[in-house]
Amino acid sequence: MLPLIFDIRRYSINDGPGIRITIFMKGCLLRCAWCHNPESQSPEVQKLYTASKCIGAQDCVEVCPNDALTLTAEGIITNFDLCNFCGKCADACPSKAIQMSGKLWGIEELMQNIERERVHIDQSGGGVTFSGGEPLMHPEFLIKMLKACGEKGLHRAVDTCGFASAETLLEVAKYTDLFLYDLKLMDPVQHKKWTGVDNRLILKNLKILAETGSKINIRIPLIKNVNTGSEEITEMARFICSLPGVKPLVNLLPYHNIASGKYRKLEMKYNIQDMEEPSETDILKSVAIFNQFEIEVEVGGKNHFR
Repeated sequence: MLPLIFDIRRYSINDGPGIRITIFMKGCLLRCAWCHNPESQSPEVQKLYTASKCIGAQDCVEVCPNDALTLTAEGIITNFDLCNFCGKCADACPSKAIQMSGKLWGIEELMQNIERERVHIDQSGGGVTFSGGEPLMHPEFLIKMLKACGEKGLHRAVDTCGFASAETLLEVAKYTDLFLYDLKLMDPVQHKKWTGVDNRLILKNLKILAETGSKINIRIPLIKNVNTGSEEITEMARFICSLPGVKPLVNLLPYHNIASGKYRKLEMKYNIQDMEEPSETDILKSVAIFNQFEIEVEVGGKNHFR
């Protein structure tokens, strides 16, 4: 079964080396409190509504086959018990206040889109990155895409949280040139509090992946009151040093609260809890700890968090 794609980002410079095209698949088993792509969590089609764009044209109301939309003083209200997410309302909306997230793309169609970016990719030493959501939720499709890209001589990166079976991860690794691997917290209880799952499988898979000699970049979302404490960062550094093979590059990704608008569009609650942007002191302290362990660190490198 083909996964839904919710975004194809061209001229991407933060998801691997060079200029890349990044393909975002819907569906993730984690529910990270800081997720900047909430539309990536569900594997199903979703509707986003931006009230500030609505001009009250009512084209969407008229075209809806199930009478699921109503124009109110607050804007368009959708009765999701009636809505079948057919997308006719989004097609009819003149101001694009309604948008659908999630579209089926065939492998051949995706490869054609990738080839259109080939000049930028080749000149910059870039490639294709598969992200999400969690691409490992769709191993059959992912492997077919990785193979197709490999046949074209394209560099292939997979952006993953590592929450999948080891068998899936190892099979994907056969066709992957670079893993962008998320490391969020070391304590399994705290990890479950903030993401919905504990991290024992994630850490185990990272060790297994390192044993294969796969090239890995570790991505750490740096969030004050979640994982910026010295003990937490030190434990991460020790764990990374314990991995077999070459020490991976670490990308520290400072949290910033820009996703609340997406949650409103999806009619989802954004529970900020105690999360705050890390201070410059927090960032420099974290870099210094990793440097003590002789781990190479870059601040930034990605503009979304799962």
